[in-house]
Parts: sequence; structure tokens; C-alpha cells
Amino acid sequence: MTQMTHPNNQKIRLCMGAAFGLLFGTEILIGLFAHGWIRDYIGDVLVVILLYTLWRTVLPEKPRYGLSLPIGLLLFAFGVEFLQLWGFCDKFHITNRFLRICIGTGYSNYDLLSYAIGILPCYLCEHLLRKKAK
Repeated sequence: MTQMTHPNNQKIRLCMGAAFGLLFGTEILIGLFAHGWIRDYIGDVLVVILLYTLWRTVLPEKPRYGLSLPIGLLLFAFGVEFLQLWGFCDKFHITNRFLRICIGTGYSNYDLLSYAIGILPCYLCEHLLRKKAK
């Protein structure tokens, strides 16, 4: 059996896909209706988990490189946040509202903390997947 069709990979893909759908819907609702700390911090905690579940939906195979996925996602989130600090959207004259929301326009140290908190469940999940794969 190839790794992609292994039953455990299909279970992982199904679970992560369902989690992704729920998180995506939650993020949409937060973006449309929430204000204050829910939008500012909970949304940032959830976005790294959203990215993790998307990655695991597309590539459900067992982790091969330790905890590189959570670390890579955290570095990606930090990178996007530092682009906000630099003023990426303004420097490149991005006026599309959707792109400005996705990229973000306001840097915050609290966002970095939110991403770090959000990566903890991803780390735990990755640890459990590695343990189960052994």
C-alpha cells in the first residue's frame, strides 16, 4: 500500500479536513461579527491552527522531520507579521480589501504571542501523530 492511500492517512485527512472546515467557518464568523479581543487575539490563535489543519489535510502522511511543520508555520506567521511591521501592503500599493485583510496591515507583539499560543495544539497533534506512527 502506498503511503498516500494508507488507511491512517485517510483518517488523518478526514479529521483534519473537518477541523479545517470548522476553523475556516469560525474565522469567517470572527471576521464578520466579532470585535475586541476575540477578533484581535482568538482569530490569530486560530489562524495558525487553521493553516496546520489545511497542511495536514493536503499532506496527511506521518511527520518525517520531527516538529518542523509547527515550527515552519510559526515562522511563516511571524514572517507575515513582520511584513505588516514593514508596511508591506502600503509599500506595494495593495488596495484590494480581501488581500489587505489576509496579509494584515497592523503589527502587534500580541499577535506574535497569539501565534505562539496557537501553535501549541499543533505541536501536541504532531507529537501524537508521530507517536501513533511508531
